[in-house]
Amino acid sequence: MAADKNNNKQPTAAQLDEVKEAVRKLLHQPDYDDGSAGPVLVRLAWHSAGTYCAKTNTGGSNGAGMRYEKEGGDPANAGLQHARAFLEPLKAKFPWITYADLWTLAAVVAIKEMGGPEISWKGGRTDFTDDSKVPPRGRLPDGAQGAEHLRFIFYRMGFNDQEIVALSGAHNLGRCHADRSGFQGKWVNNPTRFSNQYYKLLLANDWKKTTLPNGVTQFVYVEEEDDGAAAAEEEGGEKPESLMMLPTDIALLSDPAFRPWVERYAADKDLFFEHFAAVFAKLLELGIKRDASGKVINDENAEDGYRSAPKKSDTATAPGDQGPGQIGHEARALKEENDKARRRKEGAKL
Repeated sequence: MAADKNNNKQPTAAQLDEVKEAVRKLLHQPDYDDGSAGPVLVRLAWHSAGTYCAKTNTGGSNGAGMRYEKEGGDPANAGLQHARAFLEPLKAKFPWITYADLWTLAAVVAIKEMGGPEISWKGGRTDFTDDSKVPPRGRLPDGAQGAEHLRFIFYRMGFNDQEIVALSGAHNLGRCHADRSGFQGKWVNNPTRFSNQYYKLLLANDWKKTTLPNGVTQFVYVEEEDDGAAAAEEEGGEKPESLMMLPTDIALLSDPAFRPWVERYAADKDLFFEHFAAVFAKLLELGIKRDASGKVINDENAEDGYRSAPKKSDTATAPGDQGPGQIGHEARALKEENDKARRRKEGAKL
């Protein structure tokens, strides 16, 4: 497919407003997770930008490298094919926008719509034409690790301890899936509402270490049942879902430099929102070079301008279903889940 004829022209404010409105309309996804595409869209932007290395000035959100196996195949990105598929109808409707801009813009819109802060966003990112500038795998956080690992990952990007704790607040949203990250469950009771509840729960609950059937270790908290809850279960009601935390979450409590920021954000939602908005905007700009007017002047942008890659499949495709070089990035363990999602979309009974 040829590149869109409007390529090399950065979108206008009016065009971007149309995209924002379309993102708002697609967030409601009753058949996906907790009924919203918002959390996984935030994760998509986070992971697309979180590959940055300040020392080598490689990685970051420019290029939308996750379209290629080299980056998308990183196990840390398992499950993000769902986020990319949610945005494909928008790519069809607005073929002039780059994937790199669409993924990052969708996240800031989603955060605001889920009750979070307004986050500064600048466009102009281009899409790579091949995978030669895609960063190596292994640059994203591993939730099974501790404070030392967090600093290794985030210091590489240029963040400090306060910013690490603020960015961890993204765990107010979404949930983990055993067949993706290996972990299972949600951090907070309402995972589609942005708040500071994550920090409050970290401090308030007695988190118990547990090992899942797949051998992965995480921390869980289950509220003690009262008479009403027990009666509801006897009458066929569902048992309340336990909450969970990752080892990296618990590390924020045990580390003497991280914990004070957990306490401050738990006590002051406005402060957390202010700091999160600043650090998330910083995350999305990692590796982006701009001139005085705000135009992106990275080498690939200077060479090809605002280049929007051809649209991909509308479904969360499994390995081998798309063109050479563009696919294979869905982890093999997700194939069965993808097939089920596709059949559900077609109205089949599972």
